[in-house]
Amino acid sequence: MIQPKRTIAVFTGNRAEYGLQYPILRAIAASPVLEYRLIVSGAHLDNDFGRTLAEIEADGFQVHAEAKIEMQADTLYATAQAIGTCVLSVSKILSQLKPDLLVVYADRFEGFGAVIAGTQTNVPTAHVEGGDLTEGGALDDSVRHAMTKLSHLHFTTNEQATNRILAMGEESWRVHTVGFPAIDLIQDGIFATTKELAERYKLDPLRPVVLFTQHSVTTEYEASKAYVVPALSALRRLAQEGVQVLVTYPNNDAGGRTIIAELERLAGERLPNVQVHRSLGRYNYHGVLALARDPVCRVACVGNSSSGIKETPAFGCPTVNIGSRQDGRLRGSNVLDAGYDEGAIYAAIRKCLDDVDWRQVCRNTPNPYGVGDAGKKIAKILAEVPLDQRLIRKQMTLSGEAQNGWYR
Repeated sequence: MIQPKRTIAVFTGNRAEYGLQYPILRAIAASPVLEYRLIVSGAHLDNDFGRTLAEIEADGFQVHAEAKIEMQADTLYATAQAIGTCVLSVSKILSQLKPDLLVVYADRFEGFGAVIAGTQTNVPTAHVEGGDLTEGGALDDSVRHAMTKLSHLHFTTNEQATNRILAMGEESWRVHTVGFPAIDLIQDGIFATTKELAERYKLDPLRPVVLFTQHSVTTEYEASKAYVVPALSALRRLAQEGVQVLVTYPNNDAGGRTIIAELERLAGERLPNVQVHRSLGRYNYHGVLALARDPVCRVACVGNSSSGIKETPAFGCPTVNIGSRQDGRLRGSNVLDAGYDEGAIYAAIRKCLDDVDWRQVCRNTPNPYGVGDAGKKIAKILAEVPLDQRLIRKQMTLSGEAQNGWYR
């Protein structure tokens, strides 16, 4: 008797998150015993942030449901409202799809809403990239750890993250160190070639390139303009010196639209060597980073995106990390930190572009996020984990007993 395939609902609410989920979706689609149901939400459906639903469809994945959320304003209040509408929307979709498992990624507010919807409707929920640290004020740690405690399976990118989840009292059989899914695509060479980049963005690989993305720090979102202006001033100066600058939009967090206003102002200046794009897409974004593998090319990833920390080591690409947003994040030796100061940002970027010895250090940096095959590992576990009450009924491994007045 042929067993029916397990149905895996996969939730995505953001362009960067989708790029990391692509290898998981690909592995599920290739499995003879699994089938996916893709739920798309958040910025994927928002014209202001690039409406990246088209990128998903171009990759050949079927979108089974659109979870519309309400987020009209650029405030934390609006974010809280968005989480609530996401819970309502996703819970309704799950009641219709009736999946065997739900997969949610990382630490964003859309994913938080999806996890709440999943666990409160008794859908076993797998959380990818739990246990990481980002202590720089983006609310990510609080959301990520809450998602961990709500979820039933944990797929981590590194051993330190696994240890933190175990320290939260999660049962060891639920936690799997699989590595960083984006590495799968990088190892497979699935990114734009130099020729493609030259055709699409008129990039000259013999001239230096800066790839810039800066998100808001959500606990300080009122300062979003003050934080991004120094970086944009440094980019203007570099462009005047012949550096090719590719700028992409931020996430749809509180403060994001304030940053977008500054990016549109920059685009309106029509400066030579400066391009502003809502999204490059994972394929092109990784293609630009991959230029760094060639010693002749001078490339720097700049801003405060997690991709500058987690994805650049796989390419040996120098990174300038601006501000506090990625504080605490596990990183390779290819990262320079700079504050919100035009001179410091400019100097760090020039070091990445001009210092031959530093660029060699970056090309040889060990990658703390694995070597690939995370998608296949995740799909295998999703196919084999018993779907029973043991999965749903979580146990706390910490007894809380007191010894000499102290609890452990």
